[in-house]
Amino acid sequence: MSVIYHKVALIGLGLIASSMALGMRKHGLASRIVGHARSAETRATALELGLVEQVFDTAAEAVKDADLVVFCVPIGVMADLAAEVAPHLKPGATISDVGSVKKAVVDAISPHVPLGVHFIPAHPLAGTEHSGPRSGFAGLFKNRWCLLTPLPDTEPEALTRLKAFWTALGANVDEMDPEHHDLVLAVTSHAPHLIAYTMVGVADDLKRVTEGEVINYSAAGFRDFTRIAASDPTMWRDVFLNNKEATLEILGRFTEELFDLQRAIRRGNGQQLFDYFTRTRAIRRGIIEAGQDTDAPDFGRTSKD
Repeated sequence: MSVIYHKVALIGLGLIASSMALGMRKHGLASRIVGHARSAETRATALELGLVEQVFDTAAEAVKDADLVVFCVPIGVMADLAAEVAPHLKPGATISDVGSVKKAVVDAISPHVPLGVHFIPAHPLAGTEHSGPRSGFAGLFKNRWCLLTPLPDTEPEALTRLKAFWTALGANVDEMDPEHHDLVLAVTSHAPHLIAYTMVGVADDLKRVTEGEVINYSAAGFRDFTRIAASDPTMWRDVFLNNKEATLEILGRFTEELFDLQRAIRRGNGQQLFDYFTRTRAIRRGIIEAGQDTDAPDFGRTSKD
């Protein structure tokens, strides 16, 4: 691979940023990678791991002369960060992000972007339940989607360059309108996360089932819920507060479906349940066929012995 951006500034140095840094190093996509994090411990860890050549106490220092600036921080702090870095951005630079809500990011950052700087929101659909700079790995984005939500006045050359960057990190790249992105993600990510948090909360509140029983006898479905519910609480708080309309719409639909299934169970309508589960099973097969998961669950086993 060849260098795409000479200097890249990562604002926030958690799972996504550390994976980006490792991927850029592996494929030679940047001549220089610098970063900023609020926590002194995170800054020290990023240097210790060699994720960045230099780490700065402020975002304003980090973005100087950067060709690409990526906000890898919770959505709630993006407006203040954009205002802080705006006077220090290099003309012709691209500013992007990795937030899982896009309209709120556009609203937060757009007012602060100087003339001559390209703003292209992005969302890599990749991650784990782990967080922090030690959680990253270069292959995080391999065969995962990165959705770009360019604005109407986005310069084609800047968009092509950012697409090439994410493709080189291993991602499949697509474009989407910010509002539509938020509706799609409400279905595929945001509402499922809220349901997972709720199920784990129900298990915690149900006093007739002890904590030991919940932990020791967890079936695969509940284990998946606990993995999702272990995700970064700050990030997910901001996701729900900033994608309120789409998430509430999908949760309303979910509630209607749930009531319908409750009625079928209460009335013993086995055919309705069978037909419903057959339809939803096909979606799982489609995800596997698209290469977004494997048909080889380990059900919590750490070895095949």
